[in-house]
Amino acid sequence: MSEKLIDTILLDVGSTFTKATAIDSIDGELIWLARAQAPTTVTDINQGLGSALQGLAAACKVNSIAACNIQASSSAAGGLRMVAMGYMPRVTAKAAKEVAMNAGARVLEVMSFEDKPENKLEMLCEIQPDIILLAGGTDGGNQASLIEDAQLIVDSKVKAVVVLAGNVSIQPQAEALLQQAGIQTIRVPNVMPTIHSLNVKPAREAIHEQFIHQITEAKGLGKLLDRLTVNKVIPTPGAVLLATELLAKGTREEKGLGNLAVVDLGGATTDIHSVLPYMEELSIEEKGLVVTNEKQLSYRTVEGNLGLRVSARGIIEAAGEKAILAGVGLAGEALEKSLHCYAIQLEANPEYLAVSDQDKLFDHAMARAAVEVAFKRHAGYIAQSFDPVMGIVPGTPVGRDLRRVKTVIVVGGVFTGLSTDEAMAVVREALQNPGISLLPAQDSRIIIDKSYLLYAIGLLAEYRPTQALLLAKRHFSMSD
Repeated sequence: MSEKLIDTILLDVGSTFTKATAIDSIDGELIWLARAQAPTTVTDINQGLGSALQGLAAACKVNSIAACNIQASSSAAGGLRMVAMGYMPRVTAKAAKEVAMNAGARVLEVMSFEDKPENKLEMLCEIQPDIILLAGGTDGGNQASLIEDAQLIVDSKVKAVVVLAGNVSIQPQAEALLQQAGIQTIRVPNVMPTIHSLNVKPAREAIHEQFIHQITEAKGLGKLLDRLTVNKVIPTPGAVLLATELLAKGTREEKGLGNLAVVDLGGATTDIHSVLPYMEELSIEEKGLVVTNEKQLSYRTVEGNLGLRVSARGIIEAAGEKAILAGVGLAGEALEKSLHCYAIQLEANPEYLAVSDQDKLFDHAMARAAVEVAFKRHAGYIAQSFDPVMGIVPGTPVGRDLRRVKTVIVVGGVFTGLSTDEAMAVVREALQNPGISLLPAQDSRIIIDKSYLLYAIGLLAEYRPTQALLLAKRHFSMSD
């Protein structure tokens, strides 16, 4: 027993648990060694980090562990409170979701020309956002909305940072208006330079920098950066999305898996990430209006009312006791009442672990329902009626089409307590009744991430993408 020096330690400081993953390098290949976790200590995260690292050392059968490279992701500070303001409601909503997808922000409100100025002012004052995405107008298009919204921000006296991401020809005027009022402003290229394209990366990076600033200002979180070999912390959902993109697209040296979806079923939310490389091959005519069709390479949805503990009743409300029980072959008023009471119990005691056979079956049933509902909200559908305005006829696929997805990766606490076959069954059952939804095929390959490796692959992706991809393939036994 002694200190062990390895290649890389990857940390994830969550709101509940702090995770640590050990990765070593043998003959140029990255090898997964072990993982550990400990409760996150909110007042001083160093305590939780220390406990997680001690657990990691124990898992590696040494007294202590050190690494040449140390990187981290975090969701402990929560997402930045974000408001999006723009001209067209669909354009602004779409751009805001794409920008916030992995930048560490939560979109609380989307405002457009359809909202009265007095209502916008009231919402700004009520929400008190940390950041405002100020969009509006394609390049060379509408100019008035950007100036009008900038004036409303000044009038609201909010202390938000404004990311100016609208019509570039009018940005200097809007920036001057905001800066004269002492409002911190960051100019980036237009998030929608033309109606057919989104350019979200610059705005996303600006918000990500604000996320890092926030977590370093939060109590104790500034000490996280002191432990790292890179001066950067990635928002956890962003790390998972980066991993999903790497696995789907691959690198120049190593082929990716193709169309891919990730399900992250937590105690409070169910997140779905999908990356569809074939979308990059579509022509502008095939894509149509980006803002009305989910024809983006990457897409993420977060269902804040679907969780197996903190949001257990949200699953009941979304699917209903009868349907949830029917999904696992159960029925009866007594069981429906028991399921409802169980959900209440879970929300009151989110750390509860199922012990009895009935409670385990209820967990299975609710997990199945949460995955099904989340997938159907993420995916598109087959139109059932005519929409002459949008040019849609019955039978037309509308929205995100996941039918080409051949691999689904699943992560979440409930799956670590199930056998691999049981965990895979939860997902297959969730996909077996697509109805009109454009879901992945039921025979898709299901991979269970019991080691919580995805965030780690995302962290490695920026610096050693090919090695990270090969590590994931070996760990998950993926074949091309």
